[in-house]
Amino acid sequence: MWLVSSLRAALCLLLVVVLAGHREPAAAVTLSTSSRWIVDPAGHRVKLACVNWPSHLEPVVTEGLGRQPVGAISGMIVSLGFNCVRLTYPIALATNASLSALTVRQSLLAHGLSETVGGVEAVVNALGEKNVMVILDNHVSTPGWCCSNDDGNGFFGDRDFDPNVWVDGLGSMATIFADVPNVVGLSLRNELRGPRQNPEDWYTYMQRGAEAVHVANPRALVIMGGLSYDYDLSFLAARQVGVSFAAENKLVFEVHWYSFSDARAWEAEGANEVCGRAARDFARRGGFLLARGFPLFLSEFGADSRGGDRKDNRYFPCAAAVGAEHDVDWAYWALQGSYALRQGVAGMDEVYGVLDWSWSKPRNATVLPRIQALQRPLQGPGYGEALPYTVLFHPLTGLCAVRRGDAVTTTLELGPCNETDAWAYAPPSSTLVLRDAAAAGLPCLRAEGRGQPARLGTNACGDPLSTWSLATDSAMHVAVDAAALGLGGGEDGGGGMLCLDVGTDGRSIVTNPCACQRGDGACDPEGQWFKLVTSTRRVARRPATLA
Repeated sequence: MWLVSSLRAALCLLLVVVLAGHREPAAAVTLSTSSRWIVDPAGHRVKLACVNWPSHLEPVVTEGLGRQPVGAISGMIVSLGFNCVRLTYPIALATNASLSALTVRQSLLAHGLSETVGGVEAVVNALGEKNVMVILDNHVSTPGWCCSNDDGNGFFGDRDFDPNVWVDGLGSMATIFADVPNVVGLSLRNELRGPRQNPEDWYTYMQRGAEAVHVANPRALVIMGGLSYDYDLSFLAARQVGVSFAAENKLVFEVHWYSFSDARAWEAEGANEVCGRAARDFARRGGFLLARGFPLFLSEFGADSRGGDRKDNRYFPCAAAVGAEHDVDWAYWALQGSYALRQGVAGMDEVYGVLDWSWSKPRNATVLPRIQALQRPLQGPGYGEALPYTVLFHPLTGLCAVRRGDAVTTTLELGPCNETDAWAYAPPSSTLVLRDAAAAGLPCLRAEGRGQPARLGTNACGDPLSTWSLATDSAMHVAVDAAALGLGGGEDGGGGMLCLDVGTDGRSIVTNPCACQRGDGACDPEGQWFKLVTSTRRVARRPATLA
């Protein structure tokens, strides 16, 4: 334990220093689990809506502090709606005394960087002052970009991955941060991978690492990722983790999901089919844990924020729909708009970044609402404000179907999801009815033709134009069969099916022939995707009667 003492004494340690001065510390946050939910001491759900902020690259400094002060960046994180940061670090920071003793300036100069950076050591505390939770993520062993199969950091026993050193390092980091109130969890290791990976060693060493963290910091969540770049937890279906603290409800699992996990399919195949397959695969490789009573943390997902990458443009609405459907905890990759040094390049741009290259503003104001739409909890302990109802979520925009303007309006438009009505729907095929009015036989949603607004009405609810099905593999084409009435546009226009769509004004909700029904890889259906999501949040009360 001599190393812990030396690390405590190193005032320039990247993440550790407690702020001196007049500022009040953050209130202590102790989280645990209740079935699949992460909860506070009162048993109320705390949804992790995090952003990744790296500190694991070659200079071993938290990115961005050469562009903006730590307080300014922390303030932007809060203003963008994130309540949590997944802060990455190399295990060498906790096991290499000479590395941990480097000042920030020494580290930057050693890598040929002349930026003046102040207050890097205060990152965790600056976040705490803004009431932002922190999850410490051991990203790699030696500082550097992650990841490849042969980088020596991939799996237990690799060149730079001594499991005994790793366990000691986890214990050191957990000890150092045991009294830092906004550090709520530790993620044991990022993206295990490579030819040596196997489930038996995973159980052996991940359980050891989990025990080391819990002994050092019993109040922290212990977060365990899987194999194949955190893509695969499917082996847990046959054998669960065995840890001594299981009854203390501190165990969380994490999974990653990017378009490049299946890049060729997203680029070339039909997006409906690829999304349906990806959603089923998400359930197989990790989503099943939710039904078994474990929280699942989607700790990395993200897309090119410039908007020009076709595979990302198709993948992200699908991932957002799956995230909303399961109401998972998550951490977006990434905060950083640029790097001090990445793979030998100073000032490299990060096109997945929420912030721009200068770290001064959001990179893309259109993309941002799609991320923010997932921040609000939809259900869970403390959010049983209403009986379960259906929300019509449009993942391409991050908005939901709401009634236009006032209580007597009969048409719909895209609007904030916290202003949604409560819909009743029984899959795979039924009417879409305003739930609180359903018992009285009041308005159901009807299609009226190609390019026409979808409209609430009371006539003939249950006929073909008011009976909605989920028409494609994506389960996001909400459609009626209008062929018999001659309203669907024929075989070349959706096969007689009319789907919910967004009007040419970018706001109104209309019906149009269902797009991309035949698996055409050149066709992009995302504008017509509406995910039917369950919520128990309070609904703004508006009369359901029609004028």
